[in-house]
Amino acid sequence: MTREPTVLIIEDEPPMQYFLRSLIEGHGMKTALARTAEEGVAQAAMRTPDVVLLDLGLPDADGLGVVERLRAWSNTPIIVISARGRDRDKVEALDAGADDYLTKPFSAEELLARVRVALRHRSLRGPDEGPVYEAEGLRVDLARRNVTRDGANISLTPTEYKILELLVQHAGRVLTHTQILRAVWGPHLLTKTHYVRVHVHQLRAKIERDANQPVLLMTESGVGYRLKEED
Repeated sequence: MTREPTVLIIEDEPPMQYFLRSLIEGHGMKTALARTAEEGVAQAAMRTPDVVLLDLGLPDADGLGVVERLRAWSNTPIIVISARGRDRDKVEALDAGADDYLTKPFSAEELLARVRVALRHRSLRGPDEGPVYEAEGLRVDLARRNVTRDGANISLTPTEYKILELLVQHAGRVLTHTQILRAVWGPHLLTKTHYVRVHVHQLRAKIERDANQPVLLMTESGVGYRLKEED
């Protein structure tokens, strides 16, 4: 980006808001602040931020409603930051359209890393050629539908390729079982989570050097899967 990115912080607790603002601005980014859901949506419309940090426990509305409202008109990356740590909470937020989920308390380093990932996704261009993903010896050329590991071609089934393509397009993000099922199999099989597990197991056997100790395609227990960010 040629300008300083703007991070919208939607958080009602003053100490956490101060911490987030100081951290973000201390690393060369601008911030906009909101303490309620209504104010957050208004700020998002007015300022068009590059990333949104969103607490779910807002005084006037649940943060999930904010995610859904923003997703109705914006593709700005949304990182949920919440004290709710149950798998169900994470799944609901991601299914609603959030890009990432951090459970309080979290480290400053982890938050900054997630923000950097979100900014990279925000700045991606060149849709005509399609991205090329490279990490840990794996290379995926989406434009040419070519997958190699350590220079050797990998043969994937159509379903395996669809899953890998989806993961590449969202590298660094958690994708829930429901999101993968909807994108690969359609909306009529959203309860068949074992479909995802079986095909991910097969995919790992092909793209990982050691499928028993994966470093590329990671499981987010009870939630879904995350493909390693590019090297």
